[in-house]
Amino acid sequence: MSVTRKVTVERNRLRFAAAHMATFAGDCEPLHGHNYDVFVEVEGDLTDDSWVWDFGDLKRATKAIIDKLDHKFVLQRESRVLDIEEQEGAWVVSFGGRRYVFPTTDVIALPIDNSTAERIAEWVAGELLVYLRHAGAKSLQRLTIGIEEMPGQTGWYTVNL
Repeated sequence: MSVTRKVTVERNRLRFAAAHMATFAGDCEPLHGHNYDVFVEVEGDLTDDSWVWDFGDLKRATKAIIDKLDHKFVLQRESRVLDIEEQEGAWVVSFGGRRYVFPTTDVIALPIDNSTAERIAEWVAGELLVYLRHAGAKSLQRLTIGIEEMPGQTGWYTVNL
C-alpha cells in the first residue's frame, strides 16, 4: 500500500498585491494588477516527530518570499516579447507603441519569461525549495505552489524533489 502525507497552508496572510503585463501569442496585456492569494502544499514522509513539515514555519518562509512581490511591478526579465532596458534608477519596458518607465524600487525583476501565475508560482517554488533544503528538509517528496489571481483562477507549479 502506498501512502501520501501532505500539509497545506494558504490564503489568510499568504497574499500579495502586484502589477504585471503578461504576454501571449505575441501580444501584451495592458498594465494591471491583482490581489494574489498563495497556496502551498508539501508532501513527504513523516519526521521522527510525526510531522510532514511545521505549518508555522512553512507560512513564515512563504510569507518572507512573497513579501518581495508585494506592491511591486512583476517584471518578466527574460521576456521574449517585451523590450526591456535597465537604466540608472529605472526599468524601461516597451511593447508596440507603449513605453513604461518604472522606478527600480517599484520593480521586482524575476528571471522568468512571462509574468503569468504559473511562472510566478514556479519562482516562489524555487525560492521556497532553497529555504526548505537549507532548513534540513530531507523527507519531502513534492512541493506544489498555487498563485490565485482571482477566485477560480489559479496557476499551479509542482516539483518532485
